[in-house]
Amino acid sequence: MNRVSRWIGALVVLLLLSTTGCDLVDQARHDLSQPSASSAQATPQANSPTAGATPGPGTTAQQPSARPTQTSQANGRAVGSSGTVLSVSDVAKRVSPAVVQVVTEQGAGRVSPLGLRDVQTGIGSGVIFDPKGYILTNNHVVANANTIGVALSDGRTFDAKLVGADPDTDLAVIQIQGSNLPVAELGDSDRLSVGDGVVAIGNALGLPGGATVTAGVVSALGRTVQEPTDQQGPMQGQGEPGAVLYDAIQTDAAINPGNSGGPLVNLQGQVIGINTLVASMAEPGVPAQGIGFAIAINTAKPIADQLVSTGHAVHPYIGILFQWAGATAILQRNANKQEGVLVQQVVSGSPAAKAGLQRGDVITKIDGQDIKDEATLPKTIQKHKPGDTVQLTVERDNQERTIQVTLAQRPTSQS
Repeated sequence: MNRVSRWIGALVVLLLLSTTGCDLVDQARHDLSQPSASSAQATPQANSPTAGATPGPGTTAQQPSARPTQTSQANGRAVGSSGTVLSVSDVAKRVSPAVVQVVTEQGAGRVSPLGLRDVQTGIGSGVIFDPKGYILTNNHVVANANTIGVALSDGRTFDAKLVGADPDTDLAVIQIQGSNLPVAELGDSDRLSVGDGVVAIGNALGLPGGATVTAGVVSALGRTVQEPTDQQGPMQGQGEPGAVLYDAIQTDAAINPGNSGGPLVNLQGQVIGINTLVASMAEPGVPAQGIGFAIAINTAKPIADQLVSTGHAVHPYIGILFQWAGATAILQRNANKQEGVLVQQVVSGSPAAKAGLQRGDVITKIDGQDIKDEATLPKTIQKHKPGDTVQLTVERDNQERTIQVTLAQRPTSQS
């Protein structure tokens, strides 16, 4: 889920680290009204491909799923972190055993002149976060998959089943059945600071020989980025806009196709993000360099827990489109000069409409908390449940007022 960060004004195309095309940055609007387009959830089947599987006759190999995946010890025990800063080599040794390659097959529905059905193969990454074999990855890595195969760094391969997927956050959980599975330790992404060292691990480009390790720093925090239009299926590139990711971690650690779903790890050997996107161009013809994005683990873990528990995620819903109205934008207003978000649209019949929010309102606080960036509002709402009431401080006609909004459950995406 980009309605856009202030710095990202020039960023036009994001390479969706998936088996397909480019990620687009939405420069203006943040949609808290409707969920992003959801891909059809696959029904996993037996005989999933193993890592490195080669498409058979009549099949079409897809590029590795690179929208762009600890040390875990055997017997399902995660390696604990002492807080000691490790070398990149030690981080890789600690975490890589729990990083997996995810190989999917999707039937494209076309039949060759020889009667063979066209099958596309995608490659991504994932990370084992539970000794029961639960693997966290991106939804776009496994969306529309007929089969899901998983390969571990120790050479073991498994058929995996889809436990649940959430297109709105581009997260999914799959599961394998095995013994002595390595498990990664999850960290606390709220404790990150700009400049902290990080390591990205995943199956970049689907190259043989195991996962790729790249290192860099946290370049920025709290980014808002939008994934590209769904590139899969018969209407490739013509679907609804991709998910908007709030509170994303920006890093200069190299992320490539095949890294999608893999972990971004701190120097204590803890997973603090799920690698998802990389910027490819600053503007047409001008390549971007060293700008990748990961879903913060503090955002991903609650979704993963819901997917494991119920197979789906529930999102609270307010029903507005908004854009950032802070920094220089506040100079254009004649009120209290507080930062906030500008309401661009109120969805008819939504909780916001029922509470009396109007187009042109500037929301400056939620539950008494100042809105310091475009991620504050959605992050705070996400901490609530449908049925909860939030208090918004709103500036309208140069006057401040308080509006109570009772959240609903976000409507289901329509395919």
